[in-house]
Amino acid sequence: MILRGRFTRRRKALLALVLLMLAYLGYAWFADIAITKGVEQKDMDWNGDGAVTRDEIIQAFHAVGATDTKEGNRECRTFVWRSTGEQIRVDCRTVFQAE
Repeated sequence: MILRGRFTRRRKALLALVLLMLAYLGYAWFADIAITKGVEQKDMDWNGDGAVTRDEIIQAFHAVGATDTKEGNRECRTFVWRSTGEQIRVDCRTVFQAE
């Protein structure tokens, strides 16, 4: 009788895939990639033509960075191309907090 280990090739491949995805998510969070900032699909119109394409959604996973700033009641999120640092746009909102 041949005893197999607990992890079959399929399970090892799945574990490797899950670990790879977790490693990417950690890197993406550290590098301020746009997808980790909770950007909605409707806000991924990077070229400003009024339509969100599949390519623009994919760019949110690797090519677009986002940084948040806060000055008083004003909260802004700046989107930039990670390769060049060129600014795409700035989204700002005013937040009122109850005292």
